[in-house]
Amino acid sequence: MQHREELHELLARAGLTVVEDVRPGSLFPPEAGWRIARGIAAPDGVAREALDAAWWRRLCDVDGEFLVAVLRHRIGGNDSWWTRVRHAGSGVPKLTGDPGFVALSLDGQVLLAEVPGAGGPRATALDRLPERLEEAAEAAGRETEVERAEVWAAVPGRRAWPLHWAEGIGSNPAATDELLIRLLDVEEGFLHGCDRPAVLDAAVAHPDPRVRSRPADTFRPKLTSDQWVHLVRAEPSPNRRVLWAEHACIWGAELPEDLYDDLLAGPSRARAAELPGLPAQHLPGLAADADPRVRAAACARWEDLAAPLRERLLADTDYAVRTAALLAHHTGVPMLREVFAALPDPRRALERCRLAPELEAELVRDGDAEVRRALAANPGLGAHSVAVLTEDPQDDIRSAVALRPDLTEEQRAAVRHDFDPTSMSHTLPWVEDLHGDADAMRRLAASSHPLVRRSVARARHLPPDVVARLARDEDRVVRLFLAESCEDAPADMLLEVWRWWDGSFSHPDRPRSHPNFPRTGLLRYTADPSGRMRRLALDDPESTPADVARLARDPEAEVRRRAAEDPRLSPADAVRLLNDPEAYVRGTAVRNPRLPARVLAGLLHDRDTACAAVTNPAIPVPVLHRILTAAATAVAVRR
Repeated sequence: MQHREELHELLARAGLTVVEDVRPGSLFPPEAGWRIARGIAAPDGVAREALDAAWWRRLCDVDGEFLVAVLRHRIGGNDSWWTRVRHAGSGVPKLTGDPGFVALSLDGQVLLAEVPGAGGPRATALDRLPERLEEAAEAAGRETEVERAEVWAAVPGRRAWPLHWAEGIGSNPAATDELLIRLLDVEEGFLHGCDRPAVLDAAVAHPDPRVRSRPADTFRPKLTSDQWVHLVRAEPSPNRRVLWAEHACIWGAELPEDLYDDLLAGPSRARAAELPGLPAQHLPGLAADADPRVRAAACARWEDLAAPLRERLLADTDYAVRTAALLAHHTGVPMLREVFAALPDPRRALERCRLAPELEAELVRDGDAEVRRALAANPGLGAHSVAVLTEDPQDDIRSAVALRPDLTEEQRAAVRHDFDPTSMSHTLPWVEDLHGDADAMRRLAASSHPLVRRSVARARHLPPDVVARLARDEDRVVRLFLAESCEDAPADMLLEVWRWWDGSFSHPDRPRSHPNFPRTGLLRYTADPSGRMRRLALDDPESTPADVARLARDPEAEVRRRAAEDPRLSPADAVRLLNDPEAYVRGTAVRNPRLPARVLAGLLHDRDTACAAVTNPAIPVPVLHRILTAAATAVAVRR
């Protein structure tokens, strides 16, 4: 809001009356205007020494109105909104000078701009804007091999944005392992999505702890067991060494026994004692350790402890150890009333312990809903008590009981439960444990509870009859999960899901990237009323560059973006799409390898596009190395 007020004040001082702030919509975007004003992918001969009154008259409509954006007044976040203004005078609006502006006639035909430059302000005046940009795109698309070589030989050789290059270069698919390993000394953010073994090997062995930790501190780490072990061993902090060991165990890495020896010998022994993969040979020592935190941790492995060790822990001198041992003991042995009554905080016992029958019968009818709520998920609860809780007056308690693994599907169907079909779903652990059991999957796929069926759909492989059933499920999230997770999902269902789902953060580009997704016969969707279906036409192996060119002019932005990412896009169309009204289409075009080198080099040297442009795979590897050298120098100065 502050930027908007400041902008409106500046425009008023320039003699302009604000009419309204306008999103680009289908208009020529301010971002493209800024780029052309700086001379990137611009028609020849547009730069002028000054903008005279005649040009301003051509800009304004009959009411004196036009669109304007002012540099560094970032309405919408990137100088990306037009402001519609009215100029009542006959002279020149006082917009010249700092900070710079770009203006567009309401019919999109005239563009005026002035931006700061190294040699002073650069003024731009363009009429017949669409026609002249079309001519410029065609001319740029005729670039020769010799011209391309000349362009790349000069990069980087003028005003640059090396910090933006450092941020983006790691996402360039043409970057070699050698370059990415060099990049580790400059910028490590790219490691979030990196899956290259040689680069990850170098990262976990890097002397900078920020670099070492980055591959592990991601949504889905791609480290091998050996790389996890290297990361743990290289970490000087005892606490963080155990932290990385915990992460490694969570992600299924196998840690060697001598690493467990080292972790237990360090100052973070108590935390290391809680590692789930700890070899059983260490348990006697942990159960007899001088540190009560270590002895308490040993209780988590109760079933692996010999009877004498259990007796010792149950009689431990430390209250916390005795409590941990008591709770572990009563996961198998029913807890008597007097033991339960002596607990200062009975919640953990309610959630996990087996209870004596008479105590359990009393508690499931307790007047305190918190007591019944804790019991609802207790795995050791008896069948009669479960039946009582299925009739509980509290909706959330009945809903928790409805998800218990010990219910038959007939019993589950009889429970009145609340379920919000729009809420985020997580796979039920007990269903996931049964994913390899075909008979269990058949039974659970017929469940009345959507969350049970959704959990079944997350299996990587399912019997054909189960797949067929889930593919027809009335709950579309079941079908979505089947499309995302199950390798056996059928093509017709994947196509149906595609009509309303474009991929999630955890499963990007599914269902389109599913191996069973149809690849042939998609050209029939070229004229489909749905833009989502028209996008698919270019996936058909029979599609041609002519199809790409046609869809690059589609009325829907998502279709144009699909064309913008196609390697068959013509160089001229790639340049045209840099002027698209939608930012995500322009951003995709910036990354297309068919962009002419002269245009791409200009984008590399522009503040607004440098980070995206450096990811373009058409940049030759030697040029990427020179760019990285420039970025490394800039980062070193900043540090």
